[in-house]
Amino acid sequence: MSKHQHQRRHTIAVLVDNEPGVLARVIGLFSGRGYNIESLTVAEVAAKDNLSRITIVTSGTAMIIEQIKAQLARLVPIHRVSDLTMDGPAVERELALVKVAATGEKRVESLRIADIFRARAVDSTNESFVFEIVGKSDKIDAFVKLMEPLGLNDVSRTGVVAIARGPRPL
Repeated sequence: MSKHQHQRRHTIAVLVDNEPGVLARVIGLFSGRGYNIESLTVAEVAAKDNLSRITIVTSGTAMIIEQIKAQLARLVPIHRVSDLTMDGPAVERELALVKVAATGEKRVESLRIADIFRARAVDSTNESFVFEIVGKSDKIDAFVKLMEPLGLNDVSRTGVVAIARGPRPL
C-alpha cells in the first residue's frame, strides 16, 4: 500500500487563550512542517475566560496526526487538544452560500435540487439564487457538484465546526 492510502481525515479541536498571535502560531506549525489544513475555523467560546476554539480539519497518516497533536499541545497558550475523529462521537457541520445564475428549466431544476438537499433560497433575482446549505462537508460537496451544470456562479463556505457528542467537554 502506498503512503497516501494510510492517510485519514481528522478534525482537531484546540482550546486556546483568545489573544493576538495564537492563530499565527498554530498556522505556522502546520506550514513549517508541510502539513495541509483542509478547513480552519476560529471563534470565541468563553468570553469570561477569554478562550477561543480553533477547529482544524487535516489529513495524514496516524503518525503525522499524532505529531500534529503533540506539537499543538506544546504550543503556549493552548489549553487542550482533542482529536474529535478518534476521541468518540462528534457532530460536524459546515455552512455554505451557493450562487446559481440560471433561467428557465435550469432555474426550476436548481430549486428542485435545493429542496432535496434542504437548502434554503436566501436571495433571489430574476436571474439568480443564493442558496444557504448546512450539513456535513460531503453533502455540501455533492450539492455544489449538482449545481455546476445549472449555472453555479460562486461558493462561500465557512469551514467545519465540530463538537463532541454527549456530556464530555472539549
